[in-house]
Amino acid sequence: MDNLIQSKAIGFQKCCEQVKICLDTHWKGMDDLAKMNMLEREKAAILGSEEEMRFYKQEINEILSQQQLQEVIPPFWYRNLTEGVFAELYGLAGLAPWVYDETEEYKRSSSAKLIGDRLYCLIDGKSVLQPQRIPSERRQQLRRALLMGNPRQRMEQGFHELYLSNGIRATIYAGERTKPNQDIMVFRKYLLRDLSFEKLAELGTIPAEGCRLFKTMVAAGFNVMFAGTVRSGKTTFLQTWQRYEEADKEGLAISTDPETPWDKIMPEAPLMQLVADGEELETLTKSLLRGDNDYVILEEMRDAQSFRLALEISGIGAGRCKATVHSGDIPNLPYKIATKIKSRYGGDEQSLILQVFCAFHYIFELAQQEDNRAVKKLKSISELCYDIETDRVSIHLICIYDERSRTWKWNNHIGAEKEKLLALWPKEAETMREELRALSEKYPMVGKKVIYPRYYHPNMKKREDANG
Repeated sequence: MDNLIQSKAIGFQKCCEQVKICLDTHWKGMDDLAKMNMLEREKAAILGSEEEMRFYKQEINEILSQQQLQEVIPPFWYRNLTEGVFAELYGLAGLAPWVYDETEEYKRSSSAKLIGDRLYCLIDGKSVLQPQRIPSERRQQLRRALLMGNPRQRMEQGFHELYLSNGIRATIYAGERTKPNQDIMVFRKYLLRDLSFEKLAELGTIPAEGCRLFKTMVAAGFNVMFAGTVRSGKTTFLQTWQRYEEADKEGLAISTDPETPWDKIMPEAPLMQLVADGEELETLTKSLLRGDNDYVILEEMRDAQSFRLALEISGIGAGRCKATVHSGDIPNLPYKIATKIKSRYGGDEQSLILQVFCAFHYIFELAQQEDNRAVKKLKSISELCYDIETDRVSIHLICIYDERSRTWKWNNHIGAEKEKLLALWPKEAETMREELRALSEKYPMVGKKVIYPRYYHPNMKKREDANG
């Protein structure tokens, strides 16, 4: 009984120290080979290996029992004493409850930030300061531990990007890149959601009345881009769109990081995933173009290499291509893509602009709702069109979200190039025409519906050449 009273009186930090002393004593009694093996186990546990985490938690549990420390009360953010001691000694300290979804709020939270000793978690669209604090020494230990899993990255570097074994991405800024004691760690985790258009409609992201149209567009095989700023919902929309793709079609997903678990989203589909960007992507381009994939997914297009690959893939007749891109300026997006490619590879700007208009059929723009960042909205759908007879490009607004009425407005337009594609899919063609006609009659769009971009002016170059 006296031991239990004494156990309760010992603080959590003292308890952690006693457990560490016991573990260190065990460590000192090992030979060099055993120590090396133990270091590997420790590294794996820190990076989230379930087997190694179980091993250390069992060790800690036995020590707590032997030292009669079971009654020590851990901080409330830890599920129990064993979890808390493990997190402090081998785990992710106060970040652990977020990483391992130990509360309902943390289960729904997709990102966490450590700024100095303060922890913020994204909850219901807002960065909320958490009660736990992580001191400088513990942050250094955490950073060192995370880097153990990636020997190519060194402590003295001020920027690191790496992954835990459960897929959580960690971005670290430290050293001269940050102010003293204000080092930064940003963590993002993928939340496996119900990826359906109906679920997106339920969340208010897309109009429920548009679900049938979107499914038809997937079946028809249009090339689409999903554009928006950070945390606008474009990746979720891409994943949902892809979820409706036929599972027997062969696909290739190219991304700058392995954040999207396509193997879990479409476990039965022959969908290959490559992680490459910049120079790495450039070296792979030729082999990728020789592939026999039914479609290609380009996640986070942001440099000339990925933009050029998108145009080259579509240029060989590939359909069902999907891409995400950071942009909040849809009318100028084709120009941005063309100029990025030109600045690196050269070429005629007007020709590149035209290639963009011919490569992608539709651009879906997504954004956070201004008064509630947790809510994502489909802001617009733009159809990219090219009239070969007049040599003119245009952007037709098919759908736009009206902030005042909080409803989506529609415009019944299907360009000639889209009609050619739909001719191969008569059933889908009929459904798409019916849906667009019905939506535009019930929720008609008013105001400007078409844009003729001034940045495309091929005749000007012809006049310049003629004038010599």
